[in-house]
Amino acid sequence: MVTKQIVNEINSLKESYPSKDSALLPALTLVQKKNGNVLTLKALQEIANIFDVPIGKVYGVATYYSMFNVDKKIGKYHLQVDTNIPGVLTGAREILSHLEKVLGIKAGETTGDGLFTITEVECLASCGTCPVIQVNDVYYENMTASKVDQLIKSLRKGEMPERKDDSQFGTVCNVLLKNRGVKDATSIKVAKANGAYKTLAKAKKMKPEDILKEIKNAGLRGRGGAGFPAGMKWGFLAKGTGKPVYLICNADEGEPGTFKDRQIMEYDPHLLIEGMAIAARAIGAAKAFIYIPGEFGWIADILEKAVDEAKKDGQLSEVDIIVHRGAGSYVCGEETALIESIEGKRGQPRIRPPFPAVSGVYDCPTIVNNVETLASVPFIVENGADAFKKWGSENNYGFKLYGISGCVNKPGVYEYPMGVSFNELMKAAGGVKGTLKAAIVGGLSVAIMKAEELKDLKMDYDSCAKKGTGLGSGGIMVISTEFSIPEIALRTAKFYAHESCGKCVPCKEGSYMLVKILKKILSGNGTSQDIDNIIKICNTVRGGLSLCPTGEAFSVPIGAMVNKFRSEFEELIKDN
Repeated sequence: MVTKQIVNEINSLKESYPSKDSALLPALTLVQKKNGNVLTLKALQEIANIFDVPIGKVYGVATYYSMFNVDKKIGKYHLQVDTNIPGVLTGAREILSHLEKVLGIKAGETTGDGLFTITEVECLASCGTCPVIQVNDVYYENMTASKVDQLIKSLRKGEMPERKDDSQFGTVCNVLLKNRGVKDATSIKVAKANGAYKTLAKAKKMKPEDILKEIKNAGLRGRGGAGFPAGMKWGFLAKGTGKPVYLICNADEGEPGTFKDRQIMEYDPHLLIEGMAIAARAIGAAKAFIYIPGEFGWIADILEKAVDEAKKDGQLSEVDIIVHRGAGSYVCGEETALIESIEGKRGQPRIRPPFPAVSGVYDCPTIVNNVETLASVPFIVENGADAFKKWGSENNYGFKLYGISGCVNKPGVYEYPMGVSFNELMKAAGGVKGTLKAAIVGGLSVAIMKAEELKDLKMDYDSCAKKGTGLGSGGIMVISTEFSIPEIALRTAKFYAHESCGKCVPCKEGSYMLVKILKKILSGNGTSQDIDNIIKICNTVRGGLSLCPTGEAFSVPIGAMVNKFRSEFEELIKDN
């Protein structure tokens, strides 16, 4: 039911965006939350009426995103268990089985009393604190069987336990995580006492071109995965179009192994806001967006409060920042799909060119940068490019956040100079649990590395590329000899098959074919030809046949798993 109060809230949301259609995702989220975590067809029609668009558009958008429960029966407490690879490596499947046993239902089912629904979900960006169960919009992390029992006992009483934070971190650079352990660091009062916004005051006295020059000289490379030089990207902005320029912070952390950006947003939001305000001045943007995963509801609240504080304090006199919540789509991490999502559409990638710097959100020049990238800007502007270049090496300068998950004793986020050795990071994470078998060092989209390949690996863009893998987001998943690579390969294929937007046939069909073949092999019914077919599919898809990087994101890691651990796959078919 869409009440008059909800209609008023939606109309207020529409007024906050340059285009009213951008308020569609927030409106769907609002209506679902107000109506028992479900979107009925009647509610979708009412939303369509409010936006004056066909019901087909609203239905198409609502059914695209995984967080929207369109015409589904969902219990009062929606228990969502992340069973992706970091979860698998830390017992998430066992937690799911225990939860199913306790409630007497399977994943995808609801208890007869309508109290609980269990859903097996993809990456919740809680890789360092797995196993994790998201209950409605609250994360319960580092779960054990006994913690599950306590959680269910509380929920049966109608009590939502308070979320506890026992995540781990470390820093030797003391820049991006300098306020990680500071009490109340999310408040502007504490943030300013620790130096926040001093650099913005300096930047407001600088010419935009001088800020851009400093970023270029620093050699800051994008920290979202591609490693493209930030200053060069800013320089690509179309000039003299007569259109407004927009800045977008890509905070859509949805790739398994990647959970670093939430550390900045959750614990030092003013660092990000200051970086965005400086970047906006450099490129001439008066409006900016933070696109954050819908699953990060509490972090979005923190950001909205911080933005409001910064506005009231006069810090955002030159730029307005909107915190825009996604609704569950890995592909929206790709910049053009993200832009489509901000515009109130299905988050599917655009054909390029034109690139966003020429024609981005609302067909206007747009710069899209990652959270960590923008949070690095204040240090460079305050201290100069040379100070930034004291860390790392040529073409790989600066400090970097590394998210370490899986088979280690102290999973967490660690800030080190670019180029730190893999072994040094393992020491920071308390060492490997068990015997090291392999690691995926840049998020799930890069090639797996065998233990012997990791011994002298330096964690920077060029060193990883020379070793045949990628630094990516710096999300390191450590795998011990306890785990099967064919099973890891199947879980990888399932993730990408689920997350494919369906726009490109090679990506959509290729990922599903890999799931089918890997299931066949793991069931004991595979053949040698099946292994060859996996390699053939991966080689075909990685040939640039898809619109966005998703095709390569699954074909590269799965192809590497088969090529480097072929004997494990052959062992499963030796009798066929």
